[in-house]
Amino acid sequence: MTTERTYIDLSSRTAIVTGGGNGIGRGIAIRLARAGADVYVADLDVDAAKSVSDELRVSGGRSSAGYVDVADQSSTDQMVASAIDELGKVDILVNNAGVGGAEGWAERQEGSIEDWNKVFEVNVLGIVHASKSVSGHMIERGSGKIVNVASAAGRRGSPGFAHYSTSKASAINVTQAFAYQLAPHKINVNSVCPGLLWTDLWHDIADRRLRMTGDGETSGRDYFEQRLSNVPLGREQTPEDIGNAVAFLCSDRASSITGQALNVDGGAMMN
Repeated sequence: MTTERTYIDLSSRTAIVTGGGNGIGRGIAIRLARAGADVYVADLDVDAAKSVSDELRVSGGRSSAGYVDVADQSSTDQMVASAIDELGKVDILVNNAGVGGAEGWAERQEGSIEDWNKVFEVNVLGIVHASKSVSGHMIERGSGKIVNVASAAGRRGSPGFAHYSTSKASAINVTQAFAYQLAPHKINVNSVCPGLLWTDLWHDIADRRLRMTGDGETSGRDYFEQRLSNVPLGREQTPEDIGNAVAFLCSDRASSITGQALNVDGGAMMN
């Protein structure tokens, strides 16, 4: 009986990761590169994107980086064109770029109309723009993987943060729509729903909630750790955890999985 190698192998694949300059996006880019993929790191903060790309190259990977504003279709078009020009093709798109609201959102007790507009512009239309930009190329090649980073917040509404949780619920729904649309072309479209990660976004969420409750005795990090009591596995998630899930969904191991939203939250939400 022969033994089959079961590790995730993405060698010969090329991936784009939006919002790849820090946090979850950086973790995803590193994990995909570790699996053998060439990675184009795209971010609004192009210096951060270049820093991650440099890190991947130092580790022996093939990588490039560039600017993208996912709220602008012409910018995502240029991102895909640059990735193809510099790395030859695109097999994988990870739509990770996201925001918590418009500038100053963490100072507001309720989401303003500007916050609602901004999260839909980036967290929802950003997925649409980048997916449209790359889908023609993937259709021509007859294959592809698209993974959208949604959120556990998209599973359940959150008081005072409805604009964000609604945008992430929409990200899950648009994942299903693209999965149906692109399935005939052998393109898999899935999403992951991260749980509790101590990122810049969660730092702002925690500080915002403490201002709302008037609890001056608790730090943002303390509030975050209190939330871990709702996590059956009892620990926070890391960018590497999310990267592992994304790498699996981008691999041939997940060839029969599409239109799904995978919770990576330590069991906080089970369905």
